[in-house]
Amino acid sequence: MPKYLVQASYTPEGMKGLLAEGGSGRRAAVQQAVASCGGTLESMYFAYGETDLYCIVDFPDPLAMATVAMTVRASGALQSTATPLLAVEDIDEAAKKAVAFRPPGN
Repeated sequence: MPKYLVQASYTPEGMKGLLAEGGSGRRAAVQQAVASCGGTLESMYFAYGETDLYCIVDFPDPLAMATVAMTVRASGALQSTATPLLAVEDIDEAAKKAVAFRPPGN
């Protein structure tokens, strides 16, 4: 299954919800949202700084990730990015493929 790194920052309203529910409550909510689209939550960490939350999630396809991302962002509780993650073996396979590319000026 495709794997993603999700980074999120809470809005002030979202942070109020986190303070009310605690981390365990938010983890349960994330697990439920991810599972509702056929995915699994591999790991979840809170941080402080510009980014408040880091998650590694697996989804059956990119559309499932998009569905969850759009729904969560539409809530206004947080801003997020989802970065596709590639396994070492995926990079090995990609490195073997030929690409028809000519740099500018050549």
